[in-house]
Amino acid sequence: MGAGEQTPLETETPAQIVNAGFAHVPVLSRELIEGLAIIPGGHYLDATVGGGGHSRLILEAAPDVRVTAIDRDGQALDAARAELAEFGERVRFWRGNFAEFETDGILFEGIVADLGVSSAQLDTPERGFSFRHEAPLDMRMDCRQSLTAAEVVNQWGERELAEIFYTYGEERLSRRIARQIVGMRPFQTAAELAGAIAECVPAKYRHGRIHPATRVFQALRIAVNQELASLESFLNRAPGWLKPGGRMGVISFHSLEDRLVKHRLRENPLLRVLTKKPVLPQADEQAKNPRSRSAKLRLAERLNS
Repeated sequence: MGAGEQTPLETETPAQIVNAGFAHVPVLSRELIEGLAIIPGGHYLDATVGGGGHSRLILEAAPDVRVTAIDRDGQALDAARAELAEFGERVRFWRGNFAEFETDGILFEGIVADLGVSSAQLDTPERGFSFRHEAPLDMRMDCRQSLTAAEVVNQWGERELAEIFYTYGEERLSRRIARQIVGMRPFQTAAELAGAIAECVPAKYRHGRIHPATRVFQALRIAVNQELASLESFLNRAPGWLKPGGRMGVISFHSLEDRLVKHRLRENPLLRVLTKKPVLPQADEQAKNPRSRSAKLRLAERLNS
């Protein structure tokens, strides 16, 4: 996903890309590949290719499969090109917001979208997604866009901050935290902001199951990248990109995303929902990859008429 200038579909594969930090562990991979029912010679759209993990599984699932891989994050696309180089022209890449993608008349046998922030983005300090690092307040998935988390935190009004913390983070102390931020700003780093948030919440909140800055950072990330607006546009448009009988799988990681996916798939007249309840990671996957625990997969199929 992403805002900003777009680049056309690309087929070139760099000889060597050094991007070791963008390893991608695909979540719910067994369930997704089974749900997509991949066919030989099929053309699939990976709307959030990340490091290329899901695309690799799709390409390996049947002979002569092709993938169009898109992402708003340039580092992710570089990593995906390296990861998928062996498949040559069976993979095409496009950088931009998945909500703004144009198929140019191409219809797909399947579409997958793995939403939210990736482990690679969280674990790269300079991207500013995690409050555990002394890193700039950035949070841009597409580094070509101008709006950063620093601008939101240091320039937006108290009421506006409280609203996004409550709406995008479901943070019940949104007003208190917004007041604290406005009173202490400017902030330079993610860790500095997280510390200020922790200072203003009650002790039981501060020592709870999750860090008190978790919901605020989620809200900032969603606001900076316009994630929910982009997701809603994508969910409205993507069913029209499927061939009759084609399938769509969407993996979400928090209730705001999952709720939107659930309702848009159900309401779209072109689709038949295949999952009454979301598919969750099995115990072995959760043990190997703790970040998969919040993942939910929903599947739908394009109707023939």
